[in-house]
Formats: sequence, structure tokens, C-alpha cells
Amino acid sequence: MTQQENNTLPPKTCTIERLVTIEKDVKKVLAGEKTATRRNGRYADPGEVMTLDGRQFVVEKVYSQSLGELTDADARREGFDSVEEYKQSILSIHPGMPWLPQMRVWVHEFHPVD
Repeated sequence: MTQQENNTLPPKTCTIERLVTIEKDVKKVLAGEKTATRRNGRYADPGEVMTLDGRQFVVEKVYSQSLGELTDADARREGFDSVEEYKQSILSIHPGMPWLPQMRVWVHEFHPVD
């Protein structure tokens, strides 16, 4: 895992409103089953707040990770039981996308605002 300080993060490529949009994933976040999401770009800064169905979640960490570094614990934070289950879900959403161990993604970890 390559974690970077906030002041060294590159500019965001999208907005936090687009971080979690698939209804199934929204439900997992609301149920506490999903506490992280990976994107090919950076959608939020640490400390930024995401609102889903009227509930707020604060982004705690944002860092870059290669797909080859993913662990089953990472997959569980995504709401899946294993890396393989997570991989199959991602490939079903993005047909034709290669799953390359060296491909880097942005990890956004979040938790509910108390």
C-alpha cells in the first residue's frame, strides 16, 4: 500500500457525489458492510463528507494501491468475501476491462459521521 499525505495527493478527477453510486453498493454502505471503495481516479479528499440516502460518511483515508496488492481483508471492506468475488463483480460492471496486478487504483476509506 502506498499511502500519501493529503498535501501530496494529485488533483481530484471526479467529485465525491460520484464515489458510491451503484444501488447495491449504496445499500452495503448504509448497512455497514462496505467501508471502502476503489476507483480509477481520485474522487475525494480525506475529511470530505459523502451523503447517501440522507446519512453522512466521512472519507478517512485516500491512497493508491495496485490490484495485485489487494487482500481478502480489502475485499471485505468493499463488501465482498474475497478478492476473487470482488474481482468478478468489478469485471461484470466493466466488461472488457483487464485485471492487471500492476494496475493502480485509488482507495477511499470512509466511516459514518456520528
